[in-house]
Amino acid sequence: MKLDVKPILKWAGGKRRLLPEIKKHVPERYGTYIEPFFGGGALFFNLQPKKAVIADSNPELINLYQMVASNVEGVIDLLKTYPNEKPFFYLLRSEDWTKMLPVEAAARTIYLNKTCFNGLYRVNHKGQFNTPFAFNKNPTICDEENLRAASKVLKGATIVFGDYIDVLRKYAKEGDFVFIDPPYIPVSEYADFKRYTKDQFRLEDHKRLASEIRRLDSIGCEVIATNSNSPLVYEIYSGYPIYAVNVARSISSKGTTRKSKDTILTVTQSGVFSGVKVAEQLKKFPATRYMGSKSKLIEEIWKAAAGMSFDSVLDLFGGSNVVGYMFKCHGKRVISNDYMHMSACNARAMIKNDDVGLSDAEIEALTRPNPHNDNFVSETFRNLYFSDEDNKLIDNIRANICDLNGQAKKDVAMAGLMRACMKKRPRGLFTFVGDRYNDGRRDLKLTFKEQFVLGVRAVNTAVFSNGKRCESCCKDATLLDCENVDLVYMDPPYYSKFSDNEYVRRYHFVEGLARDWKGVSIQQNTLTKKFKSYPTPFSTREGATKAFDGLFEKYKNSCLIISYSSNCFPEMNEMMELLKKNHHDVKVIPIDYRYSFKQDAKKVVRNEVQEYLFTALPGATK
Repeated sequence: MKLDVKPILKWAGGKRRLLPEIKKHVPERYGTYIEPFFGGGALFFNLQPKKAVIADSNPELINLYQMVASNVEGVIDLLKTYPNEKPFFYLLRSEDWTKMLPVEAAARTIYLNKTCFNGLYRVNHKGQFNTPFAFNKNPTICDEENLRAASKVLKGATIVFGDYIDVLRKYAKEGDFVFIDPPYIPVSEYADFKRYTKDQFRLEDHKRLASEIRRLDSIGCEVIATNSNSPLVYEIYSGYPIYAVNVARSISSKGTTRKSKDTILTVTQSGVFSGVKVAEQLKKFPATRYMGSKSKLIEEIWKAAAGMSFDSVLDLFGGSNVVGYMFKCHGKRVISNDYMHMSACNARAMIKNDDVGLSDAEIEALTRPNPHNDNFVSETFRNLYFSDEDNKLIDNIRANICDLNGQAKKDVAMAGLMRACMKKRPRGLFTFVGDRYNDGRRDLKLTFKEQFVLGVRAVNTAVFSNGKRCESCCKDATLLDCENVDLVYMDPPYYSKFSDNEYVRRYHFVEGLARDWKGVSIQQNTLTKKFKSYPTPFSTREGATKAFDGLFEKYKNSCLIISYSSNCFPEMNEMMELLKKNHHDVKVIPIDYRYSFKQDAKKVVRNEVQEYLFTALPGATK
């Protein structure tokens, strides 16, 4: 039966108020509970694990818990005799606890904590307790019932004095749950650590702790770590899921500082969402040269998002889908949308799809002749992009895909086919015919069948489940009805005087594959046999401004992250003003960026720009 136990001490940085958020991430099953920065022990007393190792580098604190575990009645008897009087307080405070009996030292620790100012445990450079008397009228110096309950819980734990590294190296093993609540990084950005005393955590200590957490991850431990909402936290723990949560402080000299944000970092072994596994899974996303892909900015986008509190994400302009896939790797429910059918198909195959792939036998069967082959590609695109043999193979694969059972298998196969088509084209584009941009790279030397097999296998490898119901949509972003999401990421077509943003013109062939050319009218008079581009408000400056204004208003209840470029319109200041109409805490993060290739074939244009990440929280500033 679980006991009703509260922490014995009021402790600076105690986690009683943060328990509801922390417990959301506690694993259902684990081996040993290990807490190497024990402090007040709020989570331990709440969970009351059957097997635990609790530790701290504060010997006075460890003595207290050892005495409460082994001699609680002795501690209680002493506390009953201690008066709430200033002279007695300063007399007992002046005593050297190391020269007292352990039970007396434990009672002293509790007494000083209950009667000092704000319950603040503070020592000077000599290690002497120096918090003043509080003048509280009726403090609870001896809570007998709680002390006895705490004693019962502590009896089942191994109580250790020592440095956290030594404790974790000795006790932590696969399947254990480690809760880490270290001294926090200062909240202000890149704060001066020199104000810390010699015994407190410095920046190098936090980096050392981060390395140890990664080691725990690698050996199979479940980990939860708390810290401040400092930018350094996101830098040091890059790649790990970090959740920013509101918390009220119990101990603070200023009322204005009693409300702030903490961060909760999680390392789980039940899915792919530990830092090590996120990085591993992200590597499985098939590389692409898709125009505007944010594959090089993934870490920056995650850093921008990690400081926000969210569980669901709408990737409004899915594109290559690498951002939506990244959020899926971080355990978020992802809704990927794009007006291009090719993007939506890829999202169905690798974001919505949790467990369906194609076997090697099924892949091989897709390349065999099909009697229902309509020869559409062979007849329509002859001598344009691929050889007659390759066109015939594409038509057979198209026909065989139609015969597959289940939409997920069809999506995986089509995603592999589209990938093969782009890999076999110089630059991956369909804005020109022939192979005049053939640079001799390996992709162009492989046969089409080899590329198809590799393409489907790459999609297979990317398929995984994050335990959330992810979705794929194919709609105009301005018309999509999906407003109940925590975070909206927008990477719209960029309107720029330097280049066009016509995705259909560049990828019409693979877009046609995804649509089976249904609902489109091929422009037979064009050399490339393209079809008309989809209408989009982002093709003009005025249209883009109006579209952004409408989208920001539509998602006024969601956190926003917008990718944009310094080359584009609306310009940065105008975007900031549009965002501030319905959101607050609007920020812009400039990132130096170089495009993979220039976007204007007629003239040399600037391809070294600054990429902007705009971030905003819901609700306009009042």
